[in-house]
Amino acid sequence: MAGNSFGVVFRVTTFGESHGPALGCVVDGCPAEIALDGETIAAELRRRRPGMGGPAATARSERDEPELLSGVFEGKTLGTPIAIIIRNKDPRPGDYAVLKDLYRPGHADWTWEAKYGLRDHRGGGRASGRETAGRVAAGAVAKAFLASPACRNDLTGGGPGGVSIRAWVSQAAGIDAPQPGEADFDLEEAERNPLRVPGRAAAERIGQRLAELAEAGDSAGGIVSCRIGGLPPGLGEPVFGKLGALLGQAVLSIGACKGVEFGEGFAAAVSTGSAHNDSPAFPPFWDGAPGTGAFKTNHSGGTLGGISTGMDVVFRAAFKPPASIPRGQITVNRAGEPVEAAVRGRHDLCIAPRAAPVVEAMSALVVADLLLLRRRARPRH
Repeated sequence: MAGNSFGVVFRVTTFGESHGPALGCVVDGCPAEIALDGETIAAELRRRRPGMGGPAATARSERDEPELLSGVFEGKTLGTPIAIIIRNKDPRPGDYAVLKDLYRPGHADWTWEAKYGLRDHRGGGRASGRETAGRVAAGAVAKAFLASPACRNDLTGGGPGGVSIRAWVSQAAGIDAPQPGEADFDLEEAERNPLRVPGRAAAERIGQRLAELAEAGDSAGGIVSCRIGGLPPGLGEPVFGKLGALLGQAVLSIGACKGVEFGEGFAAAVSTGSAHNDSPAFPPFWDGAPGTGAFKTNHSGGTLGGISTGMDVVFRAAFKPPASIPRGQITVNRAGEPVEAAVRGRHDLCIAPRAAPVVEAMSALVVADLLLLRRRARPRH
């Protein structure tokens, strides 16, 4: 398994370090004639870039302007590898010089060194959250494919609007945001406030709590919810390529993600079969639009047997608090001596707001890959 590449047909490789010259990605397997330009990619990167998490975000100032190096001509993909580079404009590797010989609590310093024998101490190198810029750029390409007429023609049983992928912060700093179905749940509001919370009042409460944690030199965890709509029934590659398994792998590969649950998730463990079973509400070989009566309920989160049901795929991802905090903590140096370390510099207070676009990107990569794989299983689709 190549640790820097993801996907089978729609395959992505990312490269670069947090405080190196640049980051980026190479996307191979994207079909030709898909409308794509630099602004399409830049728009997704702006949702993730440093500073866009409001009071939760790092003060690092990066414009994240993508450069399309190959694979696109006159606004259309060529079917050849698409190379995208994002140059680091505001690196400050000197901020980390004091940490060169320390193993920071909660970071990948020791594990990375145990694997490779050396590490890039400048902000964690590829273990940094900045690595996700390449993922979001690749996800923008996948989203362009999913929105294309060519893809919609593949969505037998899919919605007329194609595939939609939306992620939002459903909890941060221990404070719940409005949930789908509640009167104050507003998914568009999640794009209007920097915390990506689908409710203005909840966003204000979370912002106040984050300000308190910042004053105390601490950080907060959060939960990102995601809904994938428009998928046709029958998407997934059993047994080891289940839709949920691949989405879980994709999202768990995001730094600081500690858990993923689909549908009712862990609550299913205390449920009963009669309560949890999703009963079909359609005749055999139903070929209607997803999410419109395929099943009476969606406790499973849109998959059964690892294959999409036609209902919305819904899941939640838990992100731990950022490990880089200015509060002093005891660690050890290379000599094994106890040392107090306070991580100075520019860091997020809560990862969840900036992780939401990354969750969308990884979901788009999985869905794009599975749709292309589906052509092999059922060519007429």
